[in-house]
Formats: sequence, structure tokens, C-alpha cells
Amino acid sequence: MTQAPASPAPHERARPIPRDVVRPAKDLCSDCGLCDSRWVAYVRQACAFLHQDFEGMEKRHHGRSRDLDNDDELYFGVQQRMLTARMRQPIEGAQWTGIVSHLGVQALKSGLVDAVLCVQQSPDDRFTPMPVLARTPEEVLAARVNKPTLSNNLSVLEQLPGSGIRRLLAIGVGCQIQALRAVQNTLPLEQLYVLGLPCVDNVSREGLNTFLHSASASPDTVVHYEFMQDFRIHFRHKDGRQETVPFFGLDTPRLKDVFAPSCLSCFDYTNAGADLVVGYMGAEFGRQWLVVRNQLGAELLDLIEADLDIAPVTSRGDRRAAVQQGIDAYDKAIKLPMWLAEVVGWVVQR
Repeated sequence: MTQAPASPAPHERARPIPRDVVRPAKDLCSDCGLCDSRWVAYVRQACAFLHQDFEGMEKRHHGRSRDLDNDDELYFGVQQRMLTARMRQPIEGAQWTGIVSHLGVQALKSGLVDAVLCVQQSPDDRFTPMPVLARTPEEVLAARVNKPTLSNNLSVLEQLPGSGIRRLLAIGVGCQIQALRAVQNTLPLEQLYVLGLPCVDNVSREGLNTFLHSASASPDTVVHYEFMQDFRIHFRHKDGRQETVPFFGLDTPRLKDVFAPSCLSCFDYTNAGADLVVGYMGAEFGRQWLVVRNQLGAELLDLIEADLDIAPVTSRGDRRAAVQQGIDAYDKAIKLPMWLAEVVGWVVQR
């Protein structure tokens, strides 16, 4: 008796949703890219804004859920190890010292993976993200520097079938990683490593333009920027010049509506599903913090640990008071005089 052929998997029958069609998460869509691939078949269970299962995700990928009685795990998630670091020899042109870029390069050079899912920039616009499956160190390095706009990283899943990629390092933010984890077992991969980035307050490309023109004295020459630990926004310009602006001096009434609703609803800043996370907010100035969540994360850190200047994590100050002051100022949508913004920033740092 001839055996009936197996039914195709849901993603083998699905088609990507056209870009001009409203996504299932509607206004909360973070444009993670899942709906731009055939893996949209699983969107109801995978979308971070339609279905949340932190405890289950942590148990599946880290072997346990976070210990809510441990403050470090309460804030940062499951961890085997936490440290701060910077590259001993920084990568030229990197936003920080190049830890993420260096790890991507070493993952390829060592043969740990066949490709790295990362985000380059459009040839036409430095702030328009262009997700790629990088196969060479040069392609990884072309992705250095943060793109502070919504990016459909998971759209490149569509390129995996027939690509020959069996081992992948995926770099992404929380909403992207939650969706990726939900469909991981349906991907044509032998091994997936996940390098997570913390993420907050992304904007559309149009919203970014509004922000740059309201915050920087030279918006058209900004190469990258970051909200830093000194409560100032640090802008880097094409000529290498740095410009800093007090966070509390921003034109809040003008900027209040530029941030994506998905980001304002975010509940996964520290990227709970990643194997290894590289962030900065809360670390000593000039350093980044790294959280190893599981054995795969330890493998990733092993690739580059000898190249890092490592220091322990430290803690001081009242984070609750600092955050609450920021929330109050944002809710009131007040633009402070620059002298007062400087004073408020100094007080909050204490």
C-alpha cells in the first residue's frame, strides 16, 4: 500500500503579507519582518504583541525561567554570567568599541556559523535598515553602527531554504527574537545562535528625521547617536565631530508622538530569549554589559573573551527615582530651558 505523502507544513503553504497590507498586530506592529516571510503562518503564536510566553521561552532555551527573587535576574533575565567589557582594540567606525561586530566576524572565521543575520544600511540612506544574511567578515563589518529605526530583520528568513545555510547567528532585538524563537524549530537549520541587543524607543524613518532636526544642530551630518549614561544624547557627525545634548532639554512636545507604539508598549528591553546579550544602559561610561544566558551564549563569548577588557558589574544609585523623574517629564511634555535641563541631568545622575 502506497503511503500518503506528508502534508506540507503551514509555512510551506503560506505567502508573505504584502507591505501595504495592515499586519495582524495592527498599530502595535514593530515590523519585525516575520510577516514578510512565509513564516507568517505562525504569527498568532509568534508575534510578541499578540502572544507572550516569557516563562515558556526561557525554559525552552535556557533550561529554566528567571529567579524573580534575584534582582539581577528580575531586571536582566536568566543568566549564567554577567560582566562589563570593551574591546581592547576597538573596531574603527563602530558605534561602541565593536563587540557585536567582532563577535559576528569571529563566528564566521571560526566556522561556528555559515552566516550572520545582521542589518546593513541602504546605499541610499544611512538610517534606512537593510537586513542581510552576511557570509563574509566584510559583510558583517558593513553592518556596524546602530540603525535606530524599525527594521524587518526576519524578512530574510525567506532566503534560508536552498541557501546552504545550516548554522546561523541571528542578531536582533527583543520583539524579533521572540518571534524567531517561536518559529525556530520550523527553520531549515541545524543550529541557531542568538545574539540579543537591548532596544528602546525606535522610530519610523520619518520620525527619525523629526527627532534629528529637533535635537541636533546639524541633523544632515549625523552618522549615529546614542542616549548615554550621562543623560545626554551623543551625536557623531560625518567629520568625526561629537555633539552632546541634554536628554531633559529635548523638545518633548514635538517628539512625544514620534516613537513607535510597539516600542512604547515594549516589555523586553533586555532581550529575554537571546543566548547572549550585549547592552550598555547602566554600565560604566564607555563600557557595555554582557549577559550569558545559556551554554550557547557561553560559546559565543568564548570566541572573543580574550579580545575584551573585562570588569565586574557594579551597582549604585536609585534607579527607581531616576526612571520616575523621566516618566513624569515625558508625560507632561515639557521643554525645559537648556540651563535647567543641565541641572536636572546632573541631579538624576546622583
